[in-house]
Amino acid sequence: MAPAPAPAAGPDQLEALLRDGYDAHGGELYGFALRRTGDHHAAEEAVQETFVRAWRAADRFDPGIATLRAWLFAILRNVLVDASRAASVRPRLALGDEPERAGPADELDRVLDTWMVEDALRRLRPDHRRILVEVHLRGRSYAEVAGELAIPEGTARSRTFYALKALRLALEEMGWTG
Repeated sequence: MAPAPAPAAGPDQLEALLRDGYDAHGGELYGFALRRTGDHHAAEEAVQETFVRAWRAADRFDPGIATLRAWLFAILRNVLVDASRAASVRPRLALGDEPERAGPADELDRVLDTWMVEDALRRLRPDHRRILVEVHLRGRSYAEVAGELAIPEGTARSRTFYALKALRLALEEMGWTG
């Protein structure tokens, strides 16, 4: 985390703060924006707008209230909400004007993501892997899986929660940004 600028920080200090912030948190911000928007370009624009707004409001950053990371994520959430509201008032595309559907590059990305998730699943404990496969990939209910595993349904739910956290961590360690 970079230190906060002094109230009368100069442009060089603000630039250093934001450069350090981008180096430390830019990837996380982009990943969050990508998950929220589902669009690489929109995610890039959202992160860029986040740092523009951070630049403009740098004098209001107070490390006593929040970390730089938390402050940047708060700005990003506002950027995403603003973008969502703006998109909701725009007219929809006519049927003939729809953009082209997924092409070979998108299919390759999907296959690569699938391989990465499979590899991450292999890194999980067997009980975590099994609960995720049964509930999320096979679409079975918690009650069904709990009955089969002879565990309470609440245990199946909490095991799924922790398995998803472990899967997310494994994917992040592998450098997955999807």
